[in-house]
Amino acid sequence: MIVVKIGGAQGVNLPAVCKDISALIKEGQKVVVVHGGSAETNEISTQLGHEPRFVTAAQGGFTSRYTDRTTLEIFAMVTSGKINTILVETLQKNGVNAFGLSGVDGRTMVARRKEAIRIIENGKIRMLRDDYTGKIESVNADLLKMLLDAGYTPVVAPLAISHESDALNVDADRAAAMVAGAVQAEKLIILTNVPGLMRSFPDESTLISSVAKKDLEQALGYAEGRMKKKVLGASEALDLGVNSITFADGRVEHPIVDALSGKGTTIS
Repeated sequence: MIVVKIGGAQGVNLPAVCKDISALIKEGQKVVVVHGGSAETNEISTQLGHEPRFVTAAQGGFTSRYTDRTTLEIFAMVTSGKINTILVETLQKNGVNAFGLSGVDGRTMVARRKEAIRIIENGKIRMLRDDYTGKIESVNADLLKMLLDAGYTPVVAPLAISHESDALNVDADRAAAMVAGAVQAEKLIILTNVPGLMRSFPDESTLISSVAKKDLEQALGYAEGRMKKKVLGASEALDLGVNSITFADGRVEHPIVDALSGKGTTIS
């Protein structure tokens, strides 16, 4: 079992990714796909006159999208609607019987809603309320395994459902980690628009090829921007029993083949 997370940043070579997934499945490999959609959500939000807003958490310093109800609906339209459908279409063209769904469908991913979040803004701590984001607490592994056993390849959009049945925006990297743990994946591959974790971003010559679990805190110090969430997701995946996590370049001709051959940054 392999879980592949396709990043939401621009530049990922989607046709090449889908070809690699198709080749793996033809070899008998079971694959679950999780995807993001941050770049396109920003673009569509701006076109609709609802400028995206990003906030920095007071605890941990992680940056995330502030998701009011309007933003949530735009996020759902882009990720569960357009991106998921196009990804399923591309996989189908490559002979993969892909099945698109979001974490809301069948309560695939259940999350605790963060109705109020503490942020740092202009050097001051303040509370933001009416936020539709959440932290995933459980994954319906039985549903995903049922699809896999029936010959489908699940393609999961990064939306979850709360205990109160509200749709929520969830971080796609951490969602992929939770899915990988739930389906007992041997490997999680996180494809992005950089070669991996770099000691001195954006200098690609400083790529870190491997990180041991005990060195994750140090690795977090090297991470910039969205890479921080990827390192956090990797840590969570290891805790859930996933053997290894690879951050790999999704822009190349054979992204998954390269990742499986050791290119990128592997955390184990």
